[in-house]
Amino acid sequence: MHTLYRLPIKWLPLWEKAFPFVSAFNFDGESSLKVSVRFFTTLREITGKREETLEFPDCEEVTVEKVLGKLAERYGKGFVEYVYDSRTGDVKEFLQFLINGRSTSTLKGLKTELRDGDILAIIPPVGGGYAL
Repeated sequence: MHTLYRLPIKWLPLWEKAFPFVSAFNFDGESSLKVSVRFFTTLREITGKREETLEFPDCEEVTVEKVLGKLAERYGKGFVEYVYDSRTGDVKEFLQFLINGRSTSTLKGLKTELRDGDILAIIPPVGGGYAL
């Protein structure tokens, strides 16, 4: 196990510039996994953000399902009503989830594991077009 030495706070910016990989570690010596989530349309209105980075302990298995659960806790009723079916509790079928541009439907669905630095995009249904 790697040990990080405690540095005076004023040295942290210099330390991170010199050793950028260290920012992936908490100063308790535990590493963390960061996942960015991109929001569109209604979810952007609910969260008030275009993107958010969530952090999990590195030892934790992080799936799309787990990320949605954390977002539901953070954003409450509006998020839950938009993402989950009130009758079944399942994620609504009209939502698409992309990990680094790849659909989770071609992977393991909501059980797809995420890695450090992954980008999860939650895509709403798309409609419209041009009639000829």
